[in-house]
Amino acid sequence: MRLSVIGCGYLGAVHAAAMASIGHDVIGIDVDEQKVSALAAGSAPFFEPRLSELLAEGLRSGRLRFSSRMADAAGAQVHFLAVGTPQIPGGHAADLHYVHAALDGLLPHLRAGDVVAGKSTVPVGTAAGLAGRVAAAGAALVWNPEFLREGWAVHDTLTPDRLVVGAEADAAGERAVGVLREVYASSIDAGTPFLVTDLATAELVKGAANAFLATKISFINAMAEIAEASGADVALLADALGHDTRIGRRYLGAGIGFGGGCLPKDIRAFTARAEELGRGEAVGFLREVDAINLRRRDRAVQIVVDALGGLVFGRRIAVLGAAFKPFSDDIRDSPALDVAVRLRGLGADVVVTDPAALDNAAALHPQLDYARSRDDALREADAVVVVTEWDEYRRDLSPEHAGALVRGRIIVDGRNCLDSAAWRAAGWQYHGMGRR
Repeated sequence: MRLSVIGCGYLGAVHAAAMASIGHDVIGIDVDEQKVSALAAGSAPFFEPRLSELLAEGLRSGRLRFSSRMADAAGAQVHFLAVGTPQIPGGHAADLHYVHAALDGLLPHLRAGDVVAGKSTVPVGTAAGLAGRVAAAGAALVWNPEFLREGWAVHDTLTPDRLVVGAEADAAGERAVGVLREVYASSIDAGTPFLVTDLATAELVKGAANAFLATKISFINAMAEIAEASGADVALLADALGHDTRIGRRYLGAGIGFGGGCLPKDIRAFTARAEELGRGEAVGFLREVDAINLRRRDRAVQIVVDALGGLVFGRRIAVLGAAFKPFSDDIRDSPALDVAVRLRGLGADVVVTDPAALDNAAALHPQLDYARSRDDALREADAVVVVTEWDEYRRDLSPEHAGALVRGRIIVDGRNCLDSAAWRAAGWQYHGMGRR
């Protein structure tokens, strides 16, 4: 099937390459000519495991192309809208101007019977406002939200845990759903649930899922605050809770909290839309979820300060991690960089390292010092802070190896990802977040 993907950022580039890998003929469209040139040359504009291989395979096969001309999307049977929806400057609501601009550019090139499939995360009610314009061009609009985890985006696209398609309850909508079934036939045949809903429900699924995940993370971080005050261990608490099948262990990792380009902005946009609908009280708890999350960054900084006896000025602190999560170079709303910047503001000599995100971090925060290698960051450090749980820090770094490089044996485990007993046994002052 011939597909177009409008918007070749994180979501769109992955979706285009993944769809080509399962046999579709895909054209990716983006207004950024530099990004298009890079993708057309097989160079991913961001770090994502397996994406470079999929790009190379798709380009080599001829099933994948990229263009900055919207007219090149003409002839596709399905057009996926995959543009960004950031927060509006100075506010919490989603900025939809990229969505509207993409549709404005696409409308003149639609044919009767085409399907426009929205994948962008939008406030509920957005699709209803777009559907009439798409129908006037003889096409049908469906909403097909994405559920990608950065670092696992290729896997999540090729082997999703569910597919959701929202459509109008009419003949055109039914036909469009059938077309999406063809697009995702390989996943459906492999047993992936295919859920058909109305447009509003499909929009709500993504926002509600992110709100729930954010709530779960902030819940265990709230418990970490209680654990610190009472002398309990939040990691053991999470293990015990996780054995309850009603709760589960995933996303019960206490620590510095969540960041990135999805959860923070999505829960704020979700709250803003609820308020516009006159139901702000229904999701008022999300404000506290957000507040708990941001408070964990304050707590991480305070733990470092306390560990150094309050003497931070001029002390060398190695910050291990810059991306908001491992297997990514995404620094949007990164707790790691937030902590590094705050420590630098207190007068510390902060050096940051990360396997993938250093260039992005240096462009955003040139005031920080950066080390290309983990060992260069550790050398002569008075304290070490783990803020992104890359394997290079979580699993592959031993207390003995680090001890031969650092000046002061203080380690702050901002992700509660280290073997605390092993580090203590090696003579380190280990400080977790709600963890003994």
